[in-house]
Amino acid sequence: MRGGGRPTAFLSGSAPLRRCVSQMGQRPEHALERKSRMATNVQAFLQAFLRALPDQCRRLLTAPVAVPARNLKGLQIGFLSAITLASLVIVPTATIAAEAQANRMVVEYVPPTNPVHQTLYQRLMERRVLEKLQEVFSPFRVPTELKLRTVGCDGVSNAWYQKPAPGSSDPPSVNVCYEYLAEIQQSMPPGTTPAGITPMDAMVGQFFYVFAHEMGHGMFDVLGIPVFGREEDAADSFATYLMLRFGDEEARALITGAAYSYNKYVQGSQVTVPLAAFSDAHSAPAQRFYNLLCTAYGFDSTRYGDFVEKGYLPKSRAGSCKREYNTTAFAFRELISPHVDIELAKQVLGKNWLPDTKRPPPQN
Repeated sequence: MRGGGRPTAFLSGSAPLRRCVSQMGQRPEHALERKSRMATNVQAFLQAFLRALPDQCRRLLTAPVAVPARNLKGLQIGFLSAITLASLVIVPTATIAAEAQANRMVVEYVPPTNPVHQTLYQRLMERRVLEKLQEVFSPFRVPTELKLRTVGCDGVSNAWYQKPAPGSSDPPSVNVCYEYLAEIQQSMPPGTTPAGITPMDAMVGQFFYVFAHEMGHGMFDVLGIPVFGREEDAADSFATYLMLRFGDEEARALITGAAYSYNKYVQGSQVTVPLAAFSDAHSAPAQRFYNLLCTAYGFDSTRYGDFVEKGYLPKSRAGSCKREYNTTAFAFRELISPHVDIELAKQVLGKNWLPDTKRPPPQN
């Protein structure tokens, strides 16, 4: 920086600026910590740095400063260029440690309050189902613990992502009710369907889809991922994209198994629903069915070409599926992939996760 002095000269000469930097260093919980995790280059980091500052500090850092004319011909530069080096070295070490920390997914099988679900609860624990999901999601590098839970819901079939209450030490959590899982078991087909969906496909596909959907909400939250549009649709896209990352046979089993959850909504050419149904935050079940198939078809129109050939996915929609898949893939690559341990992801996706589909699924 010819004629302008070292960047630290600006910092040492301004008491207000020193106070700003000091405040940032004393507050590891500051928004800078989370924002800095999203930065993939210096420019993005600096933008996040400025957004994280209090207004007074931001104005101070971006105020123009005159530089001797003999060196820069009367141009003015902001403090932004002066603090480039300094801002890189004051990133809290806790941020770096959090980013590098290994799997932060934890699991909890909450004992059911309804005795009817006791067998299901025991079977889930014996088969270490949540531990398997924990491993599947382990490549995600998140800044906080994230808990996977099964829980009794007093008769309500539901699943949701839970942010911790203000001041609570509890981690954010993905929650799926035993009532929801029991409903999946009860709705399985008695045998292989004409579409080739086995009872095991239907059970495992729906199980993974609901956890991955809620995990999508979790990733958007803890990573600060911006969502332009309906978050429920984005969570569906997140889950579908994850399923397509598995091997050919497993991906197809997961996709078709998840699609089976909407089977009863797409049996006829006409549907009748209350108008209020369209006010829901989620898309209508039939729309979610077609969105799921469309994303898979857009991913590989050869492998999933039978979706169109057999009439499950209308040709009028199929033409846009490649573009729709590419939009999802671009968003995942730009916003989620920087928080993924790629080598670990390869190991995880290279394993065989699905149980033997020839064996009948367990019953309650």
